[in-house]
Amino acid sequence: MTASKLLSINTPESWKAGDPLELTLYGVKATFRYCPPGTFLMGRPEDDEDDEDAEDGCEVGVQHEVTLTRGFWLLETPVTQALWMAVTGKNPSLFRGAYARPIENVSWYECNEFVRKLNNAKVAPDVLFDFPTEAEWEYACRAGTTSRYNCGDELTENNANFNRIIGSSTPVKSYAPNAWGFYDMHGNVWEWCSDWYGDYPRKPTRDPQGPKEGVTRVVRGGCWYYFAFLCRSDSRNNYISFSRFGCGFRLALRSLS
Repeated sequence: MTASKLLSINTPESWKAGDPLELTLYGVKATFRYCPPGTFLMGRPEDDEDDEDAEDGCEVGVQHEVTLTRGFWLLETPVTQALWMAVTGKNPSLFRGAYARPIENVSWYECNEFVRKLNNAKVAPDVLFDFPTEAEWEYACRAGTTSRYNCGDELTENNANFNRIIGSSTPVKSYAPNAWGFYDMHGNVWEWCSDWYGDYPRKPTRDPQGPKEGVTRVVRGGCWYYFAFLCRSDSRNNYISFSRFGCGFRLALRSLS
């Protein structure tokens, strides 16, 4: 990261939603997109229920107002196999053969160790790599939209990789990005968040971090294997931290200044 970029990352007033920040991590180029402070409605309206929800037990949360008081950067794609291998020297993915595919088949603990290695490498001062919170993930996924998906109220094979249409993960950027430049927020791989899983608050909240403890962690975005309604912007799921099938994640980047 150059000195000019270090200066700009600590002057958030100069950043707009979706502005890119390009870093080189262990020799691999990674582009982050800026998410400004803001307020949005998180969760699902009570009068909006997919037909399949009741049959599959789809996890949904009561819609509530969330305010994020600090901006953050989020990787524009899920972490790729190329970046994971550069940092860890390993590739546990089930679907290999293209390093542009997202890393998958990784547990929350393995992702946490990946984040720890990046931070210990001291890529730049005043910068912290992290998981996104569940609220940050949905905020970035929506990118200002209020529809079921960031591409509208219907998800098709032209928008995302889901429901075993292809039968495996696909290289990142295979589908169009959302309004803030984020790819693969729907389908391809589940994305681990920092939060323990728990009920949403029913009142407006600021910078929610999830429960202080729990049994399972939140995953978001759906997967190449699962139905469209599990890929919705407001759908949530939870796995024990050792779970791996279909799971990857997306790096967040924070300024500590």
